[in-house]
Amino acid sequence: MAKEKKGVRLEHISKIYLDPKTKKEFYAVKDTTLDIEPGTFVTLLGPSGCGKTTTLRMIAGFESPDEGEIYLGGEPINELTPNKRDTAMVFQSYALLPHYNIYDNVAYGLKLRKMSPEVIKEKVTNILKLVGLEGMESRMTNQLSGGQQQRVALARALVIEPGVLLFDEPLSNLDAKLRVTMRTEIRRIQQEAGITAVYVTHDQSEAMAISDQIIIMNKGVVAQMGTPQEIYYHPNSEFVADFIGEANFLKGTITAKDGANGTADVYGNTVELHDIADRGAGDECTLVLRPEAALVADEGQLPCDVILSTFMGSYQNYHVMVGDTLVKITDFNPKNKKIYAVGDKAFVKFDPDSVHVI
Repeated sequence: MAKEKKGVRLEHISKIYLDPKTKKEFYAVKDTTLDIEPGTFVTLLGPSGCGKTTTLRMIAGFESPDEGEIYLGGEPINELTPNKRDTAMVFQSYALLPHYNIYDNVAYGLKLRKMSPEVIKEKVTNILKLVGLEGMESRMTNQLSGGQQQRVALARALVIEPGVLLFDEPLSNLDAKLRVTMRTEIRRIQQEAGITAVYVTHDQSEAMAISDQIIIMNKGVVAQMGTPQEIYYHPNSEFVADFIGEANFLKGTITAKDGANGTADVYGNTVELHDIADRGAGDECTLVLRPEAALVADEGQLPCDVILSTFMGSYQNYHVMVGDTLVKITDFNPKNKKIYAVGDKAFVKFDPDSVHVI
């Protein structure tokens, strides 16, 4: 599908804005260096104002970096206008031409490139088949559902065969069920086309479902980059752990060390830990414990008091207090298991390999 798989490289990119209230300059993006491999699906994820959309707009050419250089397939592109870059953007608003039908919307970019009607027809037909809109060429865009409009926007971007496809929160206008369907479709189409994709969202489940790599941003800087599994199981900070999924944070102090393993004092209890090669005895630490990685049990590492016990069908939802710390536990498939009631005294039990130490 794509002419060439192109990667994107950002070298020490910064974007500075003026705060209209304080009249002071601030970094929307600060000293960001990224290397996006050709043919991969990479998501920029983070809360509002973290710099993810600004980063995407700088790749597209709608914003210019104040510092640093952007490369597309090894070519520096800072000086190129958006239409001269080998990129295409799928917008949140779809940005379709309302007085054109599906065919003419998708063909628009090809006509601007002065391609022959025969070539245009072949390319448009092929791309509409890819996005599941074949046979609907004559439909006007105002007759389409939100999901169909999104497919037209995607086809229009893909048909010009860009080296890199950019997505600016493309599913945020759709209802929850359609979002899940469309994100699956976008991932399928990207893989079939073999194109490099850079996708912006604030929806963590969306990022987890479609990405080869996730880049988590916070206050204009990259907090962590990795596969969804790396980000989820090995977050490098409380911010990352809390932003991707739910997490419990237990404070402790390393009490002993033996190679990569050791023990910690957690609220007066000795807890076995694995993979703490970079820590030493006496170091303070934080244990990241995912709710699904722990159980409420008659025996375990940390004594607790049950303060919430709710049957949710596929799982039993517990809130327990370990000392003065709230711990959330999701116990899947609770049928035939002992169910603990509010007020019960029990233990939080977990496998040391399920705990990540930061």
